[in-house]
Amino acid sequence: MKQLSGKTTSDLVIRAAKNDEAAALTRISFEAKKYWNYPEEYFKIWEKELRVTPQYLNDNDVFVCRENGEIVGYYSLVCMREKMEVSGITLSEGYWLDHMFVIPACIGLGMGSRMFAHLYQWCKIQDIEKIHILADPHAKGFYEKMGCKYLMEYPSTIPGRTTPLLIMQIAGR
Repeated sequence: MKQLSGKTTSDLVIRAAKNDEAAALTRISFEAKKYWNYPEEYFKIWEKELRVTPQYLNDNDVFVCRENGEIVGYYSLVCMREKMEVSGITLSEGYWLDHMFVIPACIGLGMGSRMFAHLYQWCKIQDIEKIHILADPHAKGFYEKMGCKYLMEYPSTIPGRTTPLLIMQIAGR
């Protein structure tokens, strides 16, 4: 695979995640979701979805965003080789943005935008044509601002709840 070195903007670095960072990324996943004041029962359902393991890091493309030496966010891209059934719907094969989280103290400070720009450039280098995103409803506006196109609502793993499906076309492949 072609390499994209970590981007540095002053003291901000985006680089590939390391196996020993799985627990820190899991903590960020839960903290970021808790920012939106979801009911505690949602977190029981999301327990497996939000957990990052060393195996997950080995199997997928995961990048951490560090500022002043601390991990403040991360994103992960998953390549689905075949269609998959989730919550009664079929997800298509291809590349999916599985996670993009920043710590609550950094929400609204541009960390997500910088990570998304890194993701976009990385996808261009990898010749990835498009990215599918099943976003948290609170993140839909962020992804639209990043140039993603909203397609439709999909059933969530939370009964009675939906999640927006967006797609990002990667230009200049």
